[in-house]
Amino acid sequence: MRFPPNTDSKRRSLLKFLAGGAVVIGTGLWNLLPACARQAIASRFRTNTVEKKNFRFDPARGEIVWKDGRREPYRLVLDGLVETPASLTYAQLRALPQLQRTIDFHCVEGWSVENVPWGGVAYRDLFAKVKISPQAKYAVFHALGQTESLGGLTHYVESLPLRDLMNPAMNTLLALDMDGAPLTDERGAPARAVSPFDLGYKGCKFVTRVEFTAEPTLGWWTRANPIYGVYAPVEKSRLRTPDPRGG
Repeated sequence: MRFPPNTDSKRRSLLKFLAGGAVVIGTGLWNLLPACARQAIASRFRTNTVEKKNFRFDPARGEIVWKDGRREPYRLVLDGLVETPASLTYAQLRALPQLQRTIDFHCVEGWSVENVPWGGVAYRDLFAKVKISPQAKYAVFHALGQTESLGGLTHYVESLPLRDLMNPAMNTLLALDMDGAPLTDERGAPARAVSPFDLGYKGCKFVTRVEFTAEPTLGWWTRANPIYGVYAPVEKSRLRTPDPRGG
């Protein structure tokens, strides 16, 4: 794809700026990138999932469409150590303040994708929908759909410390968008946990429930691969920005 000389020069400058390590950009700035540049991000982002492909998500209607054709409204449940559980529709998630973050993704397999543009909801805004008990120290993310049965689990589960999710320096979010558009099924639609300073397996896709607990939960990936622990910070050598947690 070729552009007129002046336009091409401006676009190259913008790409250079993004590659230089901008941490947060707005959706408007991201949309200035040519479609081929946005597709390049997607092509470098491999698709890994353990869920059975028996459903898809319709973002226009906020509905889960099962393989047999059944439709049902998507809902995100917040429960566990809370005074009163809450249940939010896709439209209600979209009505919360939306933010954009361009951050790196680090897979447990050793590959990384730089400058991935996510959009979604800050956990502070999401968790304000419930009154969390002081005993709660972790958020356990439960995925929609089914996996092969493993250690009593039939769906993907991962936990993250509340202190990390509530710390703005950690750049976490519940992602609803990638590349300026709703998440695709391959990327974990309708919602995906993003925690850039943790290895990718901690980022549960297809999130349908967040359970607040006093202790961390042994996740699906750790049960399948015991060499990987409940805590999974990215190795310092792979980070372009220091982990705010130090260590």
